[in-house]
Amino acid sequence: MTADFLSADPASAPPAAAALVARFRRQRPLRAGSLIVTLFGDSIMPRGGAIALGSLIALAEPFGLNERLVRTATARLAKDGWLEGRRAGKLSEYRLSDDGRERFAEATKRIYSAPDAEWSGRWTVIVLPPMRAAERKAHRDELLWRGFGALSNNVFAHPELDSRALKLSRRPGAPLSKVIVFDASLGDDDAPQRLVSLGWNLEDLARRYQLFVKRFERVLDALRSARCLDHQAGFIVRTLLIHEYRRLHLRDPLLPPRLLRADWPGTKAATLCREIYSRVFAASESYLSHVAAQLEGPLPAPHDSVMQRFGGIGQN
Repeated sequence: MTADFLSADPASAPPAAAALVARFRRQRPLRAGSLIVTLFGDSIMPRGGAIALGSLIALAEPFGLNERLVRTATARLAKDGWLEGRRAGKLSEYRLSDDGRERFAEATKRIYSAPDAEWSGRWTVIVLPPMRAAERKAHRDELLWRGFGALSNNVFAHPELDSRALKLSRRPGAPLSKVIVFDASLGDDDAPQRLVSLGWNLEDLARRYQLFVKRFERVLDALRSARCLDHQAGFIVRTLLIHEYRRLHLRDPLLPPRLLRADWPGTKAATLCREIYSRVFAASESYLSHVAAQLEGPLPAPHDSVMQRFGGIGQN
């Protein structure tokens, strides 16, 4: 493979890109399921949400995932309800399940959309009533995933979440169907900062964002100086960019700016992610069209909404 910017072989890639690929491959164990989640959410969902298993194996190969790892990971994701599979003779195809599609849509909104800058100053407070330990853990995990801070074992808070989204997640049988929700205001001026300190470890999150920025600024420098961009290179960079940003950004409670320090590194990370994504998007889509397919034929064209990611990729 010839490329000015990146090769699937880390040893032959420029230092910044080689470090990116090699860092992923050094993971033990290689978390195939997590990368496949990234592939589905970022690349496959906008193009119909289904892919032939052979194509998925081909897409995962440059990251060090062999056929056995991909087959095992997709089967596990299907067992857990994220994917559903179908066969046509000896061939298989996986697509997002209804529950998986709903979950991916929630994550997509958080990853690619800017957080609301406006905030009324009110808080959404949730109390867990008495329940079994396993059920309590499921509720807690769901609330933490949605960005709530844990004020105690049973009390969680977030700056005024979208009430419509919260109602959807509280319908009968949904993950948050049994919680008690309060709309609250705090009684003194310094209470919000004290509540933030109690509910979230923002220093650790800031450190992780700073490491992300340091790592991917080198990648952006390499992109800016590249004479051309190999299509596979663009796909690899796009995937690892979103893979790392997704795992980091979904830890972020997305607090209103006035609750964050002025130099909050999450802002710089989002800007950096947008520029890199814009630079590699076209090449990565060409690679997807060439390598990946559904059982019935090529992947559909990407949905128009993908161009609105990060506020509009390719727009200044």
